[in-house]
Amino acid sequence: MTLTPNIRGALFMAGSMAAFTTNDAFMKSLSGDLHLVQAIFVRSIGVIVLLALLAWSQGALRLRVARRDLKLIALRSGAEIVAIYLFMTALFNMPLANAAAILQALPLAVTLAGAVFLGEAVGWRRIGAILIGFVGVLLIVQPGGAGFTVYSLYALGAVAFVTIRDLAARRLSAEIPSLMVALLTAITICVAFGLASLGVEWQPFTPAAWGNLIGAGVFVLGGYVFSVAAMRVGEIGMVSQFRYTALLVALVLGLAVFGEWPDALTLLGAAIVVGTGLFTLWRERHVAQAK
Repeated sequence: MTLTPNIRGALFMAGSMAAFTTNDAFMKSLSGDLHLVQAIFVRSIGVIVLLALLAWSQGALRLRVARRDLKLIALRSGAEIVAIYLFMTALFNMPLANAAAILQALPLAVTLAGAVFLGEAVGWRRIGAILIGFVGVLLIVQPGGAGFTVYSLYALGAVAFVTIRDLAARRLSAEIPSLMVALLTAITICVAFGLASLGVEWQPFTPAAWGNLIGAGVFVLGGYVFSVAAMRVGEIGMVSQFRYTALLVALVLGLAVFGEWPDALTLLGAAIVVGTGLFTLWRERHVAQAK
């Protein structure tokens, strides 16, 4: 059977989300063994090596980058550093599926921010869907409720900074390869968390910790590779819908690995966020086809 570009792109996106979420599970497993910044720093070293080899094999290494792109990469990297710290802090202290559910608000946040800060056209239907989606986020976070945890706010903060990261990426010139951007970002993350790790007490590496770190590094690289491939085949509006498979993977891993299952309000909120996100992507695709 011949796979169409859209089907191949959807499979790559689903693979990317599964890989990133599995990386999250490996990192969460380290929460009792290593300090957060220590774990991120060591993982980033492996990611740099693997990304550099991949970029070299694809001819994506660039010794010269335009100053405008360097500024945007610096902004993107700074936002990524803060986002990683916030999300990993949340992940170390709350159920995997809950953190993943909050992160599903990202497409809604990016669409809204694109309209506000980049002047992108967003109709009333999508604005309405975004507002309803944020109601779903409130159901997940449950401010003031029995299920509320301050680490939900960390996950929300991560959404905000990932939105900044993605807006910066939208302004990058088409000439700079995606793998080069990912490599420069990984180097910046490594330096930042390496410096931060000097101020914490390093924990000894057990065989289990090394296994989790290696697993995290392999799967985060797989996430990068599949996400780049997903954006290069098929229609973005079609392919992007499959980023929500991350939540399904998080639910399965959360239950199978950590014995966690979200409460009914969290599941309802997640369903609302995913539903409104899918509607927003459908509207974006519909509007683009109408032009």
